[in-house]
Amino acid sequence: MPVSPSSSAQAARQAVAKRLRALRVEAGLTIGELATACGWHHSKTSRIENAVTAPSARDIRRWCTAVAAPRLAEDLIVQSVHAETMYREWRDQTRRGLAELQNGRAGLYQSTDLFRIYSSTLVPGLLQTEGYAAAVLRIAAREGLAVDDSAEAARARVDRSRILHEGGGRRFVFVVEETVLHHRLGDTDAMAAQLGHLLSAGALPAVSLGIIPMAAADRVQWPRETFHLFDEALVSVELVSAQVNVTQPSEVTQYARTFDQLRSMAVYGSDARALILRAIATLH
Repeated sequence: MPVSPSSSAQAARQAVAKRLRALRVEAGLTIGELATACGWHHSKTSRIENAVTAPSARDIRRWCTAVAAPRLAEDLIVQSVHAETMYREWRDQTRRGLAELQNGRAGLYQSTDLFRIYSSTLVPGLLQTEGYAAAVLRIAAREGLAVDDSAEAARARVDRSRILHEGGGRRFVFVVEETVLHHRLGDTDAMAAQLGHLLSAGALPAVSLGIIPMAAADRVQWPRETFHLFDEALVSVELVSAQVNVTQPSEVTQYARTFDQLRSMAVYGSDARALILRAIATLH
């Protein structure tokens, strides 16, 4: 099973900390001796080795010099920077507004050939109508954002979905839990329009839309956090407080394997349309 996003980021931090500790032990230095050689308090050494404090590039260079392994410093710095940027707080991303966030990934979307998107909570962004997107983004804007540009962001999100019609050999594989169809985001008209849009979007040549029924028997995966796979290069996972970008090949492979398992439980075609029509019927 895949590592959870938050633990994945923490594991990256811990890998750096574990390597630094191993270097100290191999050099035969105590925590205090390493601290003296680096010119800081011994508690800092302990915090770094326990992944409580992230070491700076300067800290890593001092550490590697103290253990007579200066050639290892640059690789460890790269690993540490990756660990700290892997976990990106939403507040940092949305400082200039939600619309900026929607437009920020245009290059990634244009360069991706295979999109695999799983959602257990919301209709995926590329399949959202403007009314539904506005309702979702209004909720996001309430989370203490400096700028409430949710209406503009909703239009930007819908504009981005034009990529579904552009061709160019791209493929879009969506898998959603049936509960996504029943979560009321927006008023009845907005929900009806959104569900109706799923009927038409699911018929596009480049799109595969699978829905995992709530009554699915013998599940091989329980509902997971929403995640996006961009080719084999990146997995983007959305949490309450952060967006985690996973690029480690072994972890990307784990997410791809999990996506295939989730996809195997989904229904397609007329069976998927029947679930959408049933959800529409419950709106009235």
